[in-house]
Amino acid sequence: MDNLQDIINEANKCLNCKNPLCKKGCPIETKIPEFINEIKQNNLEKAYEILQENNIMSDVCSNVCPFEEYCLGHCVRGIKGKPVNIPKLEKYINIWARENNVQYEYKKEEQNEMNIAIIGSGPSGLECAAELAKRGFNVTIFEREKEIGGLLSYGIPGFRLPRNITDKLTTRILSLGINIKTNIELGKDITVKKLKEEFDAVFIGIGADVPSTYCLCEKDCNNIYNSNYILREYNAKRIIKNLGDVIIIGGGNVATDCARAVIRMGAKSSTIVYRRDIKKMPAREDELKAAVQDGVEIIYNTKVISVDIENDKIKAAKCIKTETVDDEIKDLKDSEFFIKANSIVYAIGLKLDKKLVENEGIEINERDLIKIDKNYMTNIDGVFAGGDATQNKSTVCMAVNNGKKAAEEIEKYCKNRNRL
Repeated sequence: MDNLQDIINEANKCLNCKNPLCKKGCPIETKIPEFINEIKQNNLEKAYEILQENNIMSDVCSNVCPFEEYCLGHCVRGIKGKPVNIPKLEKYINIWARENNVQYEYKKEEQNEMNIAIIGSGPSGLECAAELAKRGFNVTIFEREKEIGGLLSYGIPGFRLPRNITDKLTTRILSLGINIKTNIELGKDITVKKLKEEFDAVFIGIGADVPSTYCLCEKDCNNIYNSNYILREYNAKRIIKNLGDVIIIGGGNVATDCARAVIRMGAKSSTIVYRRDIKKMPAREDELKAAVQDGVEIIYNTKVISVDIENDKIKAAKCIKTETVDDEIKDLKDSEFFIKANSIVYAIGLKLDKKLVENEGIEINERDLIKIDKNYMTNIDGVFAGGDATQNKSTVCMAVNNGKKAAEEIEKYCKNRNRL
């Protein structure tokens, strides 16, 4: 943990702008100048209160947020020099609070008679639940897994998001009086239609968990995995044996997470193969550096096109070099080559389970996501949605933003309906 004086010195670099662009750049509208000002005065508990009141997942976001796109990318000091290290300050405050057992008591409005169902407990669902609970609603979360958190618990590995952070998040959710029902699956144990009969409104935050893949061989073979499986096994501390030389197809943070996870599982080697160049790679620079430090090799402008199989086992991956012309990826003629490989991991994106959603009577848009209006409502009256189920390539912070805004719309909907 950083030295307190170093943290105060960093905070003192903040210009306390009259028009704080850093705050405008934050999807969650974190009160950045306000919490930094408290650090300047060594009021760490007050700084923690400011962060928690705005975002119950502040400690989560301070670990996984793409700051370069948000607060850091908008800091005025960064125009001509180095921006204030806002994530470092936020992370310090959250670590300090945990180490000193500082608890924040959330302000709650008087309990009302309205009941809200939240399907899914990823970032959007948890934020929506927390905001509604603070506004006096009776909230029940229905979660398919045995623990809440969604990708926070099952997708992001512990070396990037320490498990004690998600444990504390569960404690905070429970402190708000939110009812949590786990091992309850949409389409199997519950339906939207049934929930609508019991609750005043429903929020769907089921995320996207259907892996994108493409065919690499005509027959079945062992050791072809998707990112969901790899990260779930890693987070459950289950070792996948005999991974050998592993190739991860993809270029985002999920790809780097998988690449680092398989090394910790005992892979002989871990190689990320990405079809564009480094400038187009969506993974954060810090994540790429961490992967390389862990021993991951990264091959750019390359596409895996097939695998060679012997006795139902992968022996090599056939690849082809690529180039990007007018943002279109093209294969280079006669550039095929082989990379030694025993396992393949697809990390090229996750999709919404369209069949599940459509079976519930919910419309899908042209991007194969849940169709919502400007008020986050689906085609079914009183049923709202947000997070990865409604937007492509969402970040945790954007999902939190969705959950918070959806909560505002659900409150308006319920109160207007109650007046009728």
